[in-house]
Amino acid sequence: MDAPIPLFDTPLGRRRLARARAGGYADFLLARTIEDLEDRLAAVLRTFSRALDLASPMPAAAQRLAAGGRAGSVLRLAPVPEAADGLLRVVGDPESLPFAAESFDLAVSLLALQHVNDLPGALVQLRRALRPDGLFIGCLLGGRTLTELRQAFAAAESEIEDGISPRIAPFAEVREIGGLLQRAGFALPVTDTETLTVRYPDPFALMRDLRAMGLTNILTERRRTPLRRATLVRAAEIYADRFADPDGRLRASFEILWVSGWAPHESQQKPLRPGSAKARLADALNTSEIGPDSTPAERSQR
Repeated sequence: MDAPIPLFDTPLGRRRLARARAGGYADFLLARTIEDLEDRLAAVLRTFSRALDLASPMPAAAQRLAAGGRAGSVLRLAPVPEAADGLLRVVGDPESLPFAAESFDLAVSLLALQHVNDLPGALVQLRRALRPDGLFIGCLLGGRTLTELRQAFAAAESEIEDGISPRIAPFAEVREIGGLLQRAGFALPVTDTETLTVRYPDPFALMRDLRAMGLTNILTERRRTPLRRATLVRAAEIYADRFADPDGRLRASFEILWVSGWAPHESQQKPLRPGSAKARLADALNTSEIGPDSTPAERSQR
């Protein structure tokens, strides 16, 4: 049986990230997530002996971890070659981790995992690389990211070219990512989401920022012919018509999915076995219990 075609062209993604970094990486999203990461780690009342930065697009997160004193040592798995700056690093792929089991007690990953072809497999490898009671915390772009741009291009292509081509990658949904953590063997998984709205003078400024973050189209099944000028101009018109604020600036949404989970350990809290409760919820709430055999009159009294 032939292997399935990967969703993303990973070598192309690396080349585009390297080009973005060489031309001046647009770091506003990454800077925001680094601040949020520090806030989230502040709630964890422990230090870590060895931390991993898993393929964040720039080394800033690893540098902040190393400077903050929360980790004894920090190793960075860099997605592309980087200049030496005192950090321990190895260039690698989050889908093929070059680490022994139980190598780290903290792993972080910012804005990297949305372009992984086998996200469940990558999470399994990451969980194995964590020591028992080790923590993973990270974020990736979610399903509502760039919804305005997607709608504008879909409408323009339908109008001018009588069809829609895949231009923007499908992103993970928050309801799915928690299940993936559980499948990978993480305990106490937590997910949450926030949407950041960035405003631009025109759609072309947004597209320049996407290139400067290495976030242009790397779908394997992307259309290989150049975008027609008429389609691009019409997409820009639709974007401005539908998503402009009163001052004329255009909104662009970036949904950030935050995920965390722990490598299992016997000291962690565990859910009670169904039916093992020793007190009734109705008693705790000082109310009467309505069972499946209750009469309509009994239910109406509630």
